[in-house]
Amino acid sequence: MKIAVLNGPNLNLLGTREPALYGRETLADVEQSLRAVGKEVGAELRFAQYNGEGAMIDAIQALRGQVDGIVINAGAYTHTSLAIRDALTGIAVPFVEVHVTNVYAREPERRHSMLAPAAIGVVCGLGTFGYELAIRGLSRSLAARG
Repeated sequence: MKIAVLNGPNLNLLGTREPALYGRETLADVEQSLRAVGKEVGAELRFAQYNGEGAMIDAIQALRGQVDGIVINAGAYTHTSLAIRDALTGIAVPFVEVHVTNVYAREPERRHSMLAPAAIGVVCGLGTFGYELAIRGLSRSLAARG
């Protein structure tokens, strides 16, 4: 099973950007710990981070036929981008949306997700551990689909 882990704008700043909100773990730290989770659940993981919406859309489209599922933290694009949701639904690959913080306890504009209606699940507010939960849940869902 192949799973892409995609991160959106500013997630390359994990560990240094507002550590009181996002923690001190870097994106490289997250990827390192997820590699072990991938091995445990029998998934080959691919990682990528994009600050630009267009680059993220191009990357999603390129995943068609290449992966079985996607874990995505689209960052602020979660709340604004129909184009990213359209790319995800257009390639017909199941995905789980992830957020490090609890977006529903934050500013009103962060409380709506453009992606969630098309996602098989959403994990938020559990810090970077949410990525692990998303991979475990997605891999279980993919295995059940056969």
